Parts: sequence; structure tokens; C-alpha cells
Amino acid sequence: MPRAEPRSGANVEQMVTGDGSVVTKYSPRPRDGSGPVLVDAMQIGQDPRMAAQPNEALLEETPLGRLPIVGPDGRRPMDQYARPSSGARGVRIAIVVSGLGLSQTGTQRAIADLPEEITFAFAASGNSLQRWMQEARRGGHEILLQVPLEPFDYPANDPGPETLLTTKPAARNIENLHKAMGEITNYTGVMNYLGGRFLSDPAAMEPVMRDIGKRGLLFLDDGTSAQSKTATVAKGTELPYAFADLQLDGQLDINAILKKLDELERIARKNGQAIGVASAFDESVDAIAKWSEGAAMRGIEIVGVAALSNDPRNP
Repeated sequence: MPRAEPRSGANVEQMVTGDGSVVTKYSPRPRDGSGPVLVDAMQIGQDPRMAAQPNEALLEETPLGRLPIVGPDGRRPMDQYARPSSGARGVRIAIVVSGLGLSQTGTQRAIADLPEEITFAFAASGNSLQRWMQEARRGGHEILLQVPLEPFDYPANDPGPETLLTTKPAARNIENLHKAMGEITNYTGVMNYLGGRFLSDPAAMEPVMRDIGKRGLLFLDDGTSAQSKTATVAKGTELPYAFADLQLDGQLDINAILKKLDELERIARKNGQAIGVASAFDESVDAIAKWSEGAAMRGIEIVGVAALSNDPRNP
């Protein structure tokens, strides 16, 4: 049976609803080839025409929203929504820009100015998240969900009203996790927002990380807590996980951030891969955009963070 080109086009109509969400309607238009379109249901990533729309088989309806689940065929959200990588051996770097949704102008600028290879992390407490998620996905970005976790100086430093706390029962923390998860769809995993104390407490972490893993998601630890137990807990729960190697914008100066990006590149050349994390500040966006321009010429492949996770399914 001949294999037709599956991306030969569609008629696309978009409508903005009252809450700012974008509804996209796809209808077929003539394409080259006479055979049916064959789609590999287990391939990594999505057809770009559908990237802003969730796979309904990977969602469950709950009182707290539509939550990610593993599909009946074993397909995970981290597979469905991952940005495809070349699979070639070489130097691979993932860069995660976090805090999207908190500032409309900052979010808009990150989506407009950063190349599609950059991973975006949306804060669960942000605004118009569904609209921004759809725009980011249409632009080719892999996305994560940032969930607020208890820092060491809580409550002086309070990530928000539904922060996961070491003093709360596991059921309450999972409820707050699910509230955050229900804010958007189409993400490959969860990333901590703050959380030094929470990430140092295996008893508090275990049920939360187990829930994240059983839903087919990865967990990205931003690497800021030296006492983090993420690796230990993840291995015990078979949770796919990754650690950021560097915070790129501790100093909000474009030249300082470029130096951090060069340091990230050195780490990747030594280890084969590296992950950097930044926030959606103007200086960070400018530096990452500039550094990314010549990355391919330097033999670097910028990949989504899912490609660099420790995945028990693919050891």
C-alpha cells in the first residue's frame, strides 16, 4: 500500500472564544498521492497541524479539570507532546524558559522571539494559560507545567495559595497537584517552582512523584536545591526525571547570561548533553535567542527536555 504524505495540508479556521482560548477547526483539503494517510500512533511528537490540540485519549475528566493519563495503548503524554529530536549522536542541549503565563508581555515576547527548539514552562498560577499554551505549541515548542512547592523559607517566601507543603497530608498535596495539572494540557511533564524544602523530604515527595509518573509525565528538577532527593525518589517510583545543570540568569545581564550559556555548552561537550533553565526576562530571552542562532553550526542540537530525561522505559 503506498504511503501518502500526511502533512500535505489542511484548511485551518481559528476562532477566539470569550475567555481568550483559541478554537481551531481542521478540515481536509486535496493532497498529493492516492493512498490513505498512515500515521504511526506511537511516534514521538505530533503532526504540527494538531500540536495545539490535546490527544483526548490521554485525558481524564475530573472535578479538578482534565488531567493527563497514559493512553489505552500505553502512549504517555511525555511521548505525545515531546519535541522530536534527530536521534543522532552528538552534543545535545535543552534550554527551559520558565515562568510563562505570569507576565503577558514576557510570555508574548518569549513565544515570538525564541526558536521552536526551546522548551517553555508555564506557571500553574499564570493567566490565559490555555491560549498561551496553544500559541506555544503551534510554534513547535515542547512545554512543561510549573507547580509551586514549599521552599525552605516558607511562608516568608510563599509560592502561592495551593503550594504543596511537607506539613500537609499526601491527599491534600495530590489534590493541589491535580488543580495545577488541570490548568492546561499538552505538556510533557512537571517542573518545580521553588520547592527546596519539599524536594528534600522523600516522605512528602514520594506520593506526588508517583502520581506524576503514573500519569505518563516526567519531572524536571531545576537544580537549585543541593538537598534535593529527586533522583532517589524518582528511581523508586519509576518516574522519568531530569536535572537542570545550570541556572542561566542568576545575574540579569545579557553578557553574563551568554557566559552561562557558554558554560552550559562546555558541560554538554564533556557529558554529551546538558540542561539549562532561565526565566522569561527580556535579558534572558535576548541572550538565548542570540546564542541559539549559531548552535547548529557549532555542532549542537537543541532538543526538548523530554529527550534528555532519565526514562525507565528507555534505559
